Amino acid sequence: MRILFNTLIIVFFFVAGKTYAQDFIYTPKNPAFGGNPYNFSWLMSSAQAQNDITKDTEDAYSRYSSDPLENFTESLNRQILSQLSRQIVTKQFGEDALQAGTYTLGNYQIEIGDQANGINITILDAATGSQTTVEVPYF
Repeated sequence: MRILFNTLIIVFFFVAGKTYAQDFIYTPKNPAFGGNPYNFSWLMSSAQAQNDITKDTEDAYSRYSSDPLENFTESLNRQILSQLSRQIVTKQFGEDALQAGTYTLGNYQIEIGDQANGINITILDAATGSQTTVEVPYF
């Protein structure tokens, strides 16, 4: 029985056909890593087609490397406006009063007016000429 089984296995392999094997060889495309040097122009044109950074984008990134004196001025202006907003909230919900009048702080001219229905605040930026008006109603 065993001889018959072994014979059937051998016959099966011959009848099934020959099997082939092949070596797996990796060939890089990039010439910098050993690939074909003729692929360079194809890789370069493909990279340039995907590049979405333009001159305008580079200019936008350069604004973050500004002058330290400008950074100080902007920081000071933000702190002044933050303090003003804290005082407004305290006036509306606390006991401390925000005095009506005109204040000049850095580049900003701030006018605070008490009205019957709330506080009217006008902020004028002297550097740019822009003006913002905020009306805070009484609760």
